[in-house]
Amino acid sequence: MAIAGHRCWDTMCVMQYLRGISFCISVLLVAYVPIVQAQTKPVAFGSLTKKWLTARESPLDLELAGDLKGLPAGSTRYVRRDDLLALPQTSFAAVHDEKFTGSTQVSGVPFDELIRALGREPGSDLVVAIASDGYRSNFPSEYIAAHHPLLVLEINGQAPQGWPKDADHGVYMGPYTVSYDNFVPSFKVFAHADEEQIPWGVIRLEFRDEKAVYGAIEPRGPHASDAAVQAGYRIAQQNCFRCHNAGSEGGQKSQRPWLVLSAWATASPEFLTAYVRDPKSKNPSAQMPGNPDYDDSTMHALIAYFRTFTSAAASR
Repeated sequence: MAIAGHRCWDTMCVMQYLRGISFCISVLLVAYVPIVQAQTKPVAFGSLTKKWLTARESPLDLELAGDLKGLPAGSTRYVRRDDLLALPQTSFAAVHDEKFTGSTQVSGVPFDELIRALGREPGSDLVVAIASDGYRSNFPSEYIAAHHPLLVLEINGQAPQGWPKDADHGVYMGPYTVSYDNFVPSFKVFAHADEEQIPWGVIRLEFRDEKAVYGAIEPRGPHASDAAVQAGYRIAQQNCFRCHNAGSEGGQKSQRPWLVLSAWATASPEFLTAYVRDPKSKNPSAQMPGNPDYDDSTMHALIAYFRTFTSAAASR
């Protein structure tokens, strides 16, 4: 009986002990839940607008332009890096980002959080990231929703002054760059698959109307709706438009505008094909990366697309 009573007493103690632990855990969870919710709660719409600067105060200030909340179209403002760091941050190992040598830890602000904080105007459905050398990356709303690009603020825990140089070009990647946690292509046109837009040296973001921006490079003339032309247009939007410009739209890095590419496609398609696949074979000092995987079908589509600009000009 003594032994049985002893066992009963142990059981009661254990049960009371477990109830006590359960109560403590419940109290801790109640106290902890609001903290977690506060950390994951989306940033308030337009929360950064009151912190905009009208002039750059530091090389690390991010320039903003385009359709900004409550401002006339084309206005320019600046936001401090510290204010961007105050937004919800995301961190991950950028395993497949070709800018880096090996796995690199990055952290920063997801584009959707940044857009919410800046409060862009309705109809502004394209973010254009502009680098100091004139390179441009376009981020349509569909692309942002599919791939969740990150505006990088820290690399391996370091501010821009401590960032490594770009793996391919050996250049400074700050003050801002873009990366992805797990990029999976969402479309493919012939040999061109949906690409990571990973600009570095980003100094400016523009909030624009996608139709207005891409309207500058819409195919022209009677063959504009041909399947090959439309395929070439889709490829050129994501690839060529980053460095080559059509008037004030598109990249300013290459110094070879859209009509030059059109002239090459019309007068010497063999030259354009060789240049696109291996630029250094035609210009040893070329900085453009090659596209050796662009097969004949892909190049046919690009050439058909670029020719529409020459034919449209000739028909006037």
